[in-house]
Amino acid sequence: MASKKDTFVLYDLKVETLEGSRPFVCSHRAGDSFLVVGENLVFPEGGSFSMYSLSALLPLLPAKQRPTDPNDWMTTDAEIACPDPNCGALFRVTRVGRRTFSHAEATAVPLQRPAAKESGGDSHP
Repeated sequence: MASKKDTFVLYDLKVETLEGSRPFVCSHRAGDSFLVVGENLVFPEGGSFSMYSLSALLPLLPAKQRPTDPNDWMTTDAEIACPDPNCGALFRVTRVGRRTFSHAEATAVPLQRPAAKESGGDSHP
């Protein structure tokens, strides 16, 4: 059973294909989308998404899932260009909901609290 001290929040995300200022050259279709729910990518029935574009988006998705400062570019910037320099597709990442997770239910590694600091000198070089 999760305790309040064991929980964290992630955003659910929607990733949607948009038309940019140039034509598509990849297999994109405007309006195609998928959801990110926890650790899962959820595609609509029969949906598809270019694995090359997905490989460019994947490093950003965990960061977009986490709460960020309102001034952080990760909060404000929502459109990512297709990695093919000749393709005009854009991918908009939108936070569409919040979900609470339990550390104990998300990993087998026990949650360890930092030990209380001893008073004394600073350990910075």
